[in-house]
Amino acid sequence: MMYEEHRLPTEFVPTGAVVTASGTGAEQNNGAVITNTEKKLKQPLVGSYHSFTILDSDLTRTVPMKQVISGAFDTLSHCMETYMGRPQGDNVSDGINEAVMRNVIRNLRALIADPDDDFARGELMWDSALAENGLLKLGKQTDFQCHMLEHAVGAYTDCNHGQGLAVIHPALYRHLLAEGKEKLARMGERVWGVKGRTTEETAAMCIDALEAFIREIGLPVRWNEMGITDETLLRAAADTCLLMPGCCKAFTRDELFEVLKERM
Repeated sequence: MMYEEHRLPTEFVPTGAVVTASGTGAEQNNGAVITNTEKKLKQPLVGSYHSFTILDSDLTRTVPMKQVISGAFDTLSHCMETYMGRPQGDNVSDGINEAVMRNVIRNLRALIADPDDDFARGELMWDSALAENGLLKLGKQTDFQCHMLEHAVGAYTDCNHGQGLAVIHPALYRHLLAEGKEKLARMGERVWGVKGRTTEETAAMCIDALEAFIREIGLPVRWNEMGITDETLLRAAADTCLLMPGCCKAFTRDELFEVLKERM
């Protein structure tokens, strides 16, 4: 029998990640996002893992506070989009997720109150890694429709990622309120500490609490706060974004455009 002998490379070149901005969690996963400026496409891809990673919270002092806040909201968005994915029932991955979300909220508030709080910076750095190293996704089909929609907007504008997510999230969640009410209500009670008389009321209060937090930490809630005023760009983004099967609601492109347009 003929066979081909496979050998390892004679030279191994390690690759590393030195984190300066917490948020993407790319230091513990093999994902990335790339933009084709000619085709106006900004979409995810996967590659190889790092050989080593350096996580030093002091390095986050090298970026503006505005970007630290934006990155922390990206972490919260990763958690929410994983949490809202299928299955909708209780599971251990979601229980861990709730703890990470509460930690992001608590430490982002602490860091805004005191930018020299190195403990809060370290907690946010660890939250970022936990949100995207696969742990919270075990047994889950994740949502990430908000991320794909924001990426599409970013392909047509110079939209800051965390800020774009902050604009989209409350509007998108209001559009899937009927389909996602059970999970939104659970998030409202366990993460935001709100509870209404009914599941629907608690779910709506969850979205309101999220939007209030976005305003509290100084992120935008409308596109015009970011200098984005052209509806045709938002229409193009809705028409080119990836549609996610893990979302608890199957969105049409027209409805995604409505989501974007509502935040003008």
